[in-house]
Amino acid sequence: MASCSFNYLLALVMLATGAAVVSGELSPYYYDYVCPNALPTIKRVVEAVVMQEPRMGGALLRLHFHDCFVNGCDASVLLDQTPAFDSEKNALPNNNSLKGFDVIDKIKSEVDEVCGCSLVSCADIVAVAARDSAVALGGPTWQVQLGRRDSTTANMSQANVDLPSPFLNFPQLIEVFNRQGLDAKDLVALSGGHTLGSAQCFTFRDHIYNDTNINPTFARVLQNNCPRVLGQGDSNLSPFDPTPNQFDSAYFTNLMYQKGLLHSDQELLNGGETAELVKTYSANYEAFAADFGTSMVKMGNIKPLTGNNGQIRSNCRVVN
Repeated sequence: MASCSFNYLLALVMLATGAAVVSGELSPYYYDYVCPNALPTIKRVVEAVVMQEPRMGGALLRLHFHDCFVNGCDASVLLDQTPAFDSEKNALPNNNSLKGFDVIDKIKSEVDEVCGCSLVSCADIVAVAARDSAVALGGPTWQVQLGRRDSTTANMSQANVDLPSPFLNFPQLIEVFNRQGLDAKDLVALSGGHTLGSAQCFTFRDHIYNDTNINPTFARVLQNNCPRVLGQGDSNLSPFDPTPNQFDSAYFTNLMYQKGLLHSDQELLNGGETAELVKTYSANYEAFAADFGTSMVKMGNIKPLTGNNGQIRSNCRVVN
């Protein structure tokens, strides 16, 4: 088996000579010549994990989102705490909430084995695993751009600033997404990722007890599993929509009936363009699926490390 350095140079040569179509410095064909079994291996592991534990699909999708929104899609979210920097895992939106790290470790191990060395970046693994998770749960596919490299540091304080809070109002959501080069359409489409998974009581307690733009019956049902008193049942889970393990448009249908789980979810109806998109997606799954894939590619292109920047980590949790 060729060395990783040789394979990396081969990938660059093949891209430079036009063997792949390049978008910026990324390409969906990045590993085709140097490790053609990389993507099938990721797909196989993700499908097995999601079949055994369907909720992991939403977790892997969220992991990609939380990676890209903090200094770009560079796998910084995977790094453990060190004396040199604070781990993004300890940021308020991630602590005791973000899942899937063990799955990424498993994928990395199996991909390195089939490639013969540590050739595929952790950042690319996170991006592909997000796509494969959505597909495994009935969602759309999209062409993931590849060739990202991994960061050598993390930024917990930036994670606390840049990751969208469930308590944000509509103008704040627009601002947070605009900072990442994402527009109102991306905001609605990517929020549709909440078609998968659940949220903890503390993230929606204020919404179900104090907001007025919520279906009263829906609020009372949620209150049965989420006490008003802070500190009681904080980690109790409720699904974003009635089909938390199926990628569909039920999330948007819920919003139309004021059944958004989070304050930030229901806020999507407070903008003219975004409200129209919610209405469209609730009635037209194909439109949502297409726009979701487009916005995922756009998000996946946020400030990637390429070329000689960053590194390819051997262990996704620590810098080489």
